[in-house]
Amino acid sequence: MQIEKSWGRAGYVLRPARPEDAGNYYEQNYCPLDPEAARLTGCRESFSRDEVLSFFHSSLADQDRCFFLLIAPDGSIIGESVINEINWDLRSANLRTGIYQPAQRGKGIGTWMVETTRDFAFASLHLHRLGLDVFSFNPRARKVYEKAGFRVEGVLRDAVMDGGQYGDDILMAILEDEWRALPH
Repeated sequence: MQIEKSWGRAGYVLRPARPEDAGNYYEQNYCPLDPEAARLTGCRESFSRDEVLSFFHSSLADQDRCFFLLIAPDGSIIGESVINEINWDLRSANLRTGIYQPAQRGKGIGTWMVETTRDFAFASLHLHRLGLDVFSFNPRARKVYEKAGFRVEGVLRDAVMDGGQYGDDILMAILEDEWRALPH
């Protein structure tokens, strides 16, 4: 989906991904993927350059996806925020976020990124519902989502593995009227 809007805060920028970002996206985040980022997002640590570039370019072409990159003050790509699985008839979508660089976590940038993407989903895409899932062993992300107004809708018990231990997959969402009631 073609989007022209971008946002900034404290030197960080959240902006739409561009074709020319593909190489840096791979080199700065997937070469290799930080083990903690892989663990908390449920993906594997190792991807080939071709896999990542193919995924990146197909994401840009997907009309049911909004793909934003989080850029650090030094210009490096440190994360992403994605609105995907958009159902235009139901006006609903899924949210997926990640900060790939460990040194960038815990600074409040993730909260800003989630709130900015959430606001775009409702104000610009006119969604009615934005959902996500977060693992029980990622309490920091759950706190960010709750702070952004997402509510727990259900729990898929023992649905994921974390180092040989079962964990829950927590389903969360925010509805249009709940978003409108938030301070902006």
